[in-house]
Amino acid sequence: MDQTPNPLDPTGELAGVVGDCVHCGFCLTSCPTYQLWGEEMDSPRGRIHLISQLLDGANASPAAATHLDRCLGCMACVPACPSGVRYDKLIEAARMWAAEPVKALPPRSRRERALRAAIFATFPYPNRLRLLMGPLRAAQRTRADRLMRPGTGAGKLAPELAAALRVAPGRPSVRVPRGRLPQRVAARGERRAVVGMLTGCVQQVFFPHVNIATARVLAAEGCDVVIPRSQGCCGALSLHDGRRAEAVRFAADLIDTFERAEVDVIVVNSAGCGSALKEYLDLLADGPAGAGRAGTRRSAAALSGRVADLSEFLVDIGPVATRHPLPMRAAYHDACHLAHAQRITSQPRELLKAIPDLTVVELADAGICCGSAGIYNLVQPEAAGQLGARKAEAVADSRADLVVSGNPGCALQISSAMRDAGPPKPVVHLAEVLDASIRGDAKALT
Repeated sequence: MDQTPNPLDPTGELAGVVGDCVHCGFCLTSCPTYQLWGEEMDSPRGRIHLISQLLDGANASPAAATHLDRCLGCMACVPACPSGVRYDKLIEAARMWAAEPVKALPPRSRRERALRAAIFATFPYPNRLRLLMGPLRAAQRTRADRLMRPGTGAGKLAPELAAALRVAPGRPSVRVPRGRLPQRVAARGERRAVVGMLTGCVQQVFFPHVNIATARVLAAEGCDVVIPRSQGCCGALSLHDGRRAEAVRFAADLIDTFERAEVDVIVVNSAGCGSALKEYLDLLADGPAGAGRAGTRRSAAALSGRVADLSEFLVDIGPVATRHPLPMRAAYHDACHLAHAQRITSQPRELLKAIPDLTVVELADAGICCGSAGIYNLVQPEAAGQLGARKAEAVADSRADLVVSGNPGCALQISSAMRDAGPPKPVVHLAEVLDASIRGDAKALT
């Protein structure tokens, strides 16, 4: 009997995960792409079947690659599965098969490869991302971006560019102070903890005011906030798209940075980033982190154990800062990598409901992805647009004054969808709502 390890599954772990699936179909109703198209191969169960065939040595067709690429990676199927199938491990491996040396899937088109190369040469590097803001603002001022809207002639010729302009942030409604956050923000009153703060790549460029609000809230709750200047990308986008070796490099560097910071907890205000940091132990278990570097299994475990989403940390520490009334209705949107990957759903709602006069309303199909999903809305703009439209309709039906989310990608996607659907509503981060309540400044949210 041939004992040669399967190059797609050297340890046999993936085969074990595939074997856990009993084909019950509980995942179908939780899957956004199955809801859109009703196709078995665009469901978790169908994709598990495709992955099983690949592991058994079948040649992948372009159609199979398309079905796997259409997965958002939202992980809604993972908590929905009564058998506990780790679909996340399967889809991450399948994405890696298309992106890294073991290529079990047909190569993407030259156009698709160029698009991904441009995305990953830009988004994980804040300084490069900032360079795009000047041309973007110029396009918005001259309304040239409207020429590239989806459905227009130019938009059909370059749908990827149209998608990027569609979800690009508008000019901020509030004036954001220039310059970087200080490396340390002192606690107000008695110091209760020393926390590190991840600034994120997209968050710090597109939503610097969210990081400012996060630091203020943490300081108001008695935390010294350490913000290392040397921190880089956490690798979340790379991991989500199957670029595992790249994600490992980013992770190892970030572990080094926060080990030197000597903090009690690392607070994250981006759902995708927080999910990635909590998975560093798995990511670096067998990865080429480099001998003698901090990116070892023990260091990864130590860091992952100290990572907390902002809402998770605030509920655990217990809020002490006085909340002032915010007389408005807020719809809370569950970011997928917060609700499904990290299983954090009650904490944000608990913090919002503790604010006087703030009415928290639930969205219909709250657990369904908005279509952002890492880079999904850039590489699968049509499906992302359909999911965004559904989310915008749910927001309109809720009659909320604003939408609250915990992820920058979701904020961009939902804002864009609401602009397309009709009168937009503010989409704000949980940190901004808490900051407005603590400072007694309800106007900051309008």
